[in-house]
Amino acid sequence: MPHGKSEKGIAADPMVQQFRRYLETERNASAHTVAAYLLDLAQFAELTWPGRYPPCSWRDADRFAARGFLVGFQKAGRSPATTCRKLSSLRSFYRFLEREGIVERNPFGGLTAPKRGKPLPGVLSVEQVGRLLEAPLRKLKQAAGATARGTDARVVYAAYRDAAVLEVLYSTGTRVAELAGMNEGDIDFLSGIVKVRGKGRKERICPLGGPACSALKEMIKRGGDVRRREVEERASPVFLNLRGERLTARSVERIVKKYLPAAGLDSAQSPHSLRHSFATHLLDAGADLRSVQELLGHASLSTTQIYTHVSVERLRKVYEETHPRA
Repeated sequence: MPHGKSEKGIAADPMVQQFRRYLETERNASAHTVAAYLLDLAQFAELTWPGRYPPCSWRDADRFAARGFLVGFQKAGRSPATTCRKLSSLRSFYRFLEREGIVERNPFGGLTAPKRGKPLPGVLSVEQVGRLLEAPLRKLKQAAGATARGTDARVVYAAYRDAAVLEVLYSTGTRVAELAGMNEGDIDFLSGIVKVRGKGRKERICPLGGPACSALKEMIKRGGDVRRREVEERASPVFLNLRGERLTARSVERIVKKYLPAAGLDSAQSPHSLRHSFATHLLDAGADLRSVQELLGHASLSTTQIYTHVSVERLRKVYEETHPRA
């Protein structure tokens, strides 16, 4: 399926431009969400009117074109979640065109989304999380011992930053993009809390555990020249790369992936595993589902309920491994 060039092409389509303004103003959609919609529209246009857009003949698209588009993804082996997203994007676009009186019918309106599987999220044990959180500073200590001389200050800062990244991810259960977006003014060390901006730009307050606060303070103390003050302090990013720029979500993911092997864990684990582990460990310890929902920033309780299944599966495994008559 096309990327890049086709996205730029579709952005010049007049109806897509109207839809984009609607997403940005009325729906308050993030840049990431808008880009995802544009990609889905570009892929549909490329299949339906290859090499002949913009502008596209959106009015001419029928149910057969819509169904063929979705079936193509299924035949290509794409996941049901991907196909569902494509259906949702195109359905929303045509719903907007209907509202504006541009088209009379929505060709995606009556199509059924493929059933999604419900795999349980990967969860680390408390002991495994502990090994992962200790990995950055343990690796730094090993490197210093191997060189038998002073370690570069920027390398030291990076290790303490990575330790703080892992601690805060597990302490708060935030998504990697939420962590990357944190500013210094969001943290209240006295109260041990941090303000998190989640999906849909909704804000929530998350507690910061003692180890996470200590890791953040150590990171800031060792920042040196990396932690520049070119902007007003409260708007300064919490987590920086070695050029003094805000870490991206992708960089946070790479940090987590970097230390999985060092902690003796499977490198195929998702960086989201710390968020899953955070929720599961709280429920295992007796936290109520509503509180966990609030901490995770889930709009629906049903999204949080998957972690109750994780906890039940863990209990079942322990039972089968230990009970004499399991």
